[in-house]
Amino acid sequence: MKTNQLRSLSADELKTRLKDAEEEMANLKFQLALHQLDNPVKVRAVRKDIARIKTLLHQQVLAAAKTQAPK
Repeated sequence: MKTNQLRSLSADELKTRLKDAEEEMANLKFQLALHQLDNPVKVRAVRKDIARIKTLLHQQVLAAAKTQAPK
């Protein structure tokens, strides 16, 4: 999924997507271990999606902390 699409999602939606992506990664790793995975590049793509989502969640936390910080 592209970053621009992810930026438009709320924190709850991002957390849901993160959970789904982590479950997909577990399934892909299982298939990879059993040599049933047709496209091993999919593992890399899902791993990068997880990193993107985690980065956006972290950015939202930092932005919220910055707005709440006393000046």
